[in-house]
Amino acid sequence: MTNEHGGIVVEGVARSFGSVQAVRDIDFEAPPGEVTALIGPNGSGKTTLLLMLASLLAPDSGTVRVAGFDPVTQPAEVRTRVGWMPDTLGVWDSLTVLEVLKTVGALYGMKAAECALRADELLVAVNLTEFGQQPARVLSRGQQQRLSLARALIHDPEVLLLDEPASGLDPGSRVELRSLLRTLAAEGKTVVVSSHVLSELDEIADRAVFVSRGESVKSQTLDEAGNQTRRYYVQAQPMAALAEALGRYGVRFEVRGDSRREEFLVQLGSTAEASWLLRTLVMGDVVVTAFAPAGGALEETYMSLDTDRR
Repeated sequence: MTNEHGGIVVEGVARSFGSVQAVRDIDFEAPPGEVTALIGPNGSGKTTLLLMLASLLAPDSGTVRVAGFDPVTQPAEVRTRVGWMPDTLGVWDSLTVLEVLKTVGALYGMKAAECALRADELLVAVNLTEFGQQPARVLSRGQQQRLSLARALIHDPEVLLLDEPASGLDPGSRVELRSLLRTLAAEGKTVVVSSHVLSELDEIADRAVFVSRGESVKSQTLDEAGNQTRRYYVQAQPMAALAEALGRYGVRFEVRGDSRREEFLVQLGSTAEASWLLRTLVMGDVVVTAFAPAGGALEETYMSLDTDRR
């Protein structure tokens, strides 16, 4: 029986390895046409959850639906629809980059001609065309990551599971990855990204699910994340004038920085409040030289959850 809504729906999932409870109770939803970020520290259960979504691990309890199918009872249906990019890529050292992609395509039942055409397209998409005839062993860590992404996309899956996809990528490749994932989501694919690079996820994701100690602790859209209480760094010339103005407007601040530069950290309830403060400072003849969030929207949520746990 399929779920007409597609995407991914996880309810009350748990999974143990002997006495270690890797996943205790996770609820997770990733709709089609969006990028969903899976955020949490090492050991929080992110990779275990992704393995269950990819039908490579069975949950001890709870329900999982991927593109409407159960990975436990319908693994073949799930695997044909899922592209899986693990956090570490094993390569067939003796095969060329093109042969790696063609081999993976064949494993998915693709015809040789279709597979060759698709492989060429993907090498362009991940900027590896010049390495097509090179053995996979010559690739750098970042190039291996790009090959791993191409492998995950070879059969044009409707669901994409990416575990730390930006690991090892240079800044230019990260920008290309971000653009590619946004394009895939716009095509209607379900994209799940697990990453530690929260600033990157602000630019990629539409929503986020936060996990800690094997449990899902919060879910929010990027719009919700952007409109929460956030910390801002403010600098002015001179800083004394800024301190006087903030005191006059009743805005509390902490002094931060080092011997090279001093800055004030203020906590503001919304983007509207931040806009009001900046406008008010400038109209009050305070020479503002810097005014920016102290971290990304998702990082702000992550830090507040971390504080709550303590």
